[in-house]
This record gives sequence, C-alpha cells and structure tokens, in this order.
Amino acid sequence: MRQVRSIWNGAISFGLVSIPIKLVNATESHSISFRQIHTEDGGRIRYRKVCELEDREVTQAEIGKAYEDADGTMIPITDDDLAQLPIPTARTIEIVAFVPADRIDPLQMDAAYYLSANGVPAAKPYTLLREALKRSQKVAIAKYALRGRERLGMLRVVDDVIAMHGLLWPDEIRVPEGVAPDTSVTVRDKELDLADALMDTLGEVDLADLHDDYREAVEEMITAKASGEQPAESPTPAPSGKVLDLMAALEKSVREAKESRGEDTGEDTDAETGKKADVRPISSRSARSSRTTPKQTPGKKSTSTATKKAASAKKPTASTSTSAKKSTGATKKTATTAKKTPAKATAKSTAKTPAKKATPRKRTA
Repeated sequence: MRQVRSIWNGAISFGLVSIPIKLVNATESHSISFRQIHTEDGGRIRYRKVCELEDREVTQAEIGKAYEDADGTMIPITDDDLAQLPIPTARTIEIVAFVPADRIDPLQMDAAYYLSANGVPAAKPYTLLREALKRSQKVAIAKYALRGRERLGMLRVVDDVIAMHGLLWPDEIRVPEGVAPDTSVTVRDKELDLADALMDTLGEVDLADLHDDYREAVEEMITAKASGEQPAESPTPAPSGKVLDLMAALEKSVREAKESRGEDTGEDTDAETGKKADVRPISSRSARSSRTTPKQTPGKKSTSTATKKAASAKKPTASTSTSAKKSTGATKKTATTAKKTPAKATAKSTAKTPAKKATPRKRTA
C-alpha cells in the first residue's frame, strides 16, 4: 500500500494482545468543489470569524469550544477537560465481540478506514488477527475514540488488510415510522414475475466499471470554459410521461433492458402499421408454425390419398378381371385385363397350393 498520511495512531486490544496500528482513510472524495464569488466582478466571497461581543475578526488560536445550554449560556470546554475523561478507548481500538457479518445492518455503516501495522513487532499479532477473522468468517465489533468522542466500529478483512468501518450507535438509527406507503396495495403474481424477469435481464454488474458521469460532464464543461469554448449541450431526455399501466411499463422495461444488452427481444414487426408488435417469442414462433403447417399437411394427405387410391385401383382391376373371366358379357378392355390377370392369379395359386398340400402331410406324419 502506498504511503498515506495516518490520521490516528493507537493499538488494537485483542484480549491481552496489543497490536500497534495506524489509522488511514480508506476512501477519498472525487467530487468537484466550487468557490463562492461575487457575480458582478468575480471576487471571492470569504467567511470571516468574528467575535459578536467585540465585533472584530479573531484568529484560530483564539477560538475554543463551548457547549450551549438550553437557555443560551455558553459552557467552555477545553482540550484538557476532554483528555481527562475516563475513556479506556482514547488510544485503543478495543474488540468487544465477534459476530457474523450479516448481523450488521448496513444503515449503521459510516466512514471506512484501513488499519496498518505500526512497526515490525506489530506484523505477527496483526497477521494473527487477520487470519483468525478469515477463518471464523466473522467480523469484530470494537470501541474506539476519535475526534473527541467514543465510537463503534467493525473490523473485517479486505484482501490482506484489516479494515475498520465506523458504525452508528443503535440509538442513532431512526425508526422508519410513517415512511412506508400508508395505502393498501395488492401486487399480482404476474407483476412479480415481470419484476423478476427485469431483475434477471439487468443481471449483475462489476462495480469497478461504474463511474461518475456527472463529475466527468462537469470536468468537460470546466475545461471548455477555461479554453474559451462553448460547452457542448447535452441532449434533453424525452419526457417519460405518466405511467398508467404497471404491467406495460414492466414489459417495456424488460424489452429495453434486453436491447441494451444486445439480446433478442423476440418482437415481430406488424406489416400494416410498421410498428413492433408486442408478442412474446414463444407465441410468435408457434404462430408462424401454425400458419405454415396447414399448407404442408394437406399435401401430405393428398399424396397418401392418391397412393391409396392407386393401390385400390389396382385391386379392383384384379377382381374385375376375375369376374370378367367368369362372365360372358365383358368388354374388350376387361377381357384383355382378364387374360393377363389369370396368369398372375394362376401363378399365385400354384405357388400357394404346394404350401397348403405340404401342411397336411406334416400334420399326418
């Protein structure tokens, strides 16, 4: 870790083990700050610290602390008064318990710090506590004093470093009374299914890929104005309008999320209106198959029917020729067919006759 100025030096009290550490800010702000100016001439607007009794500006060395009582009386408080308070955590991060991480309400989370081992002798107990936290899969709850007050903290492992999150005291968390909607609302299962589909479509994101678009736009605007150029105007987003149908809004959100991810939305284009029809992928495919199936099915039926008719046409010819052989008033075509048919019929009967005669012999034997 690169050298960062520590804001507090002390020790972690882990039972009878003391681990000298340095407290380093784990976060930094990248927000752009502005100065107040006089709009007429661009002059800086500064705040001066003025004593109300003497009506004069005072220096920082002349400024102290005081507590304002209910009646407006100021009670002076010195640094020595605060230093003499019986606070055991004045220079110590005292671990009081180890709990599962899910026991900590994110509402309690405050500022974050890195705890750096202070010196070579601190490396061994520091590593011991870090590995113990890893193996237990728990976080340590601790008390510490910073900037004149005792605070609550949570110690956890980040990579190979012990990090500490400042926690608000439980009585500093407001009860969410009167915040939830006070009207009775019923959510249907279909709406929940669409909400789940939207959540699945949006999916997960790598937090490292997220950045502050507003800050980048401000920086570009400042650069343009500093170089004497006119800042580029950002396109005005189209008004979304009032959402009247929750289901329609959810369905549209799912489609737009899929389009942004380059996924197939399964929409068809209406030939008459030229607009995208709101049709689900499965039903649209089944509709296409149902439209094409009737064209193919009659063809198959007609082919099979023609085959059956041809086969049946041959059979009546054989029977007709046989009957024509017996009858005397047959036509020439029937007679011709009858001449050809008996040969086949005779051949078949000749082939079948030995089988019939052979069968009784075997039974007799």
